[in-house]
Amino acid sequence: MTTTAHTLEADGVRLYYEVRGEGPVLMVMGSPMAAADFGPLAEAMAGEYTVVTHDPRGISGSVLADPEQDSTPELRAGDVVALLDAIGAETADVFGSSGGAVTGLALATLYPDRVRTLVAHEPPVLELLPDADEQRVMVDGIVETYRQEGAMAAWQAFIEAFGSGGDDEEAPEEFPEKLLENSRRFFLHELRTTSGYVPDVAALRAGPARIVVGIGAESRPLMTYDTSTALSARLDVEPVEFPGEHVGFVDKTKEFAEVLRRVLRERVA
Repeated sequence: MTTTAHTLEADGVRLYYEVRGEGPVLMVMGSPMAAADFGPLAEAMAGEYTVVTHDPRGISGSVLADPEQDSTPELRAGDVVALLDAIGAETADVFGSSGGAVTGLALATLYPDRVRTLVAHEPPVLELLPDADEQRVMVDGIVETYRQEGAMAAWQAFIEAFGSGGDDEEAPEEFPEKLLENSRRFFLHELRTTSGYVPDVAALRAGPARIVVGIGAESRPLMTYDTSTALSARLDVEPVEFPGEHVGFVDKTKEFAEVLRRVLRERVA
């Protein structure tokens, strides 16, 4: 499947994005995960969809005019709208995972007429948890760990706090330069704003977009399992189980894509 790479000048950022396939538009996104991380899933979906992936603002190939600007779900939602305008799409189905799912929630709230179906896969919306005050302190501690000890220690603290799909998962001992840059963006300018986002449940329930909450079949040890079930309860929808855990779209791409196709077809049926 041919992939074309593009850049777009948006609100204070030059966005890098990729387009592959043909058919209805499907936005596939993460945050801070970049377009490359979703390449296998995009390839798997490109037989039926025009799949658009991108690097979130300040991550990898998407360069900010102000490198110290925080990355908020609302700003990232505006970037998605700019991408839709660039490819001439009035609406799109949207798959967002983790921070990308939070972006999707902001998108469906602020720009409801641009979203057909949003599949929000494991959004880390910590404010919906009963111990949200403690979770804010935990996030602040991770950010401070980054400031004091650097990326490796911060990622280890992040894994310990949010849980992992394996018993022995650890932060890598060495980071390539680009990952170090992305880590700085994440810990200093994104983690707080993403985890602190409060979904507008009333607007989501009243809006035209169909909202699907996805949870990994192996994600029960993860905090994102709790946030996803909390969001499902607020929206009064049953969560949809996807293969694998938080990054099941990487580990079990074929099976994951099959479930995503089924979920998106349900709107048409």
